[in-house]
Amino acid sequence: MKKGVILIVAFAILLSGCSGKAKDSEQAREALIAFFDQLSKGDYAGADALYGGSYETLVDWNPVLNPEDHNTLWHNGCSINGLQCLKVLTATYNERTATGEYVFTVQFSKPDGSLFVREACCGENPTSPPVWQFEYRVVRGVDGRYWVLDMPVFTQ
Repeated sequence: MKKGVILIVAFAILLSGCSGKAKDSEQAREALIAFFDQLSKGDYAGADALYGGSYETLVDWNPVLNPEDHNTLWHNGCSINGLQCLKVLTATYNERTATGEYVFTVQFSKPDGSLFVREACCGENPTSPPVWQFEYRVVRGVDGRYWVLDMPVFTQ
């Protein structure tokens, strides 16, 4: 009888550990989807609150802007600089890295609802195959919030 109770308790502990990881990856996924949803709607302050990556590229592309004006940097990135600030169509969880990053494979939806496909661009070989899946990383901060680390897809 005791062995049966011990096995049940051990199994319950194992399941609770797994469900915590699933919950964390789902929260990371929700943050990723919310980030792109905010960008696609032009809510740059909302997107900025979910972004934990570098602004270096946006600052380089917009040297006349204040580097601390993230809202305007996002606006320019999405409307002028070639970032594709689209809604997420699918976000599939891949893994959690040793550094704690949640890695997702993401497909995006064009404004008409169709799948976004990036043709060869940006200095790539013109015969490179089209790409419709993109990798994104999300990390959980010490404050418990989830932060997207990667910028939207760039096209010229």
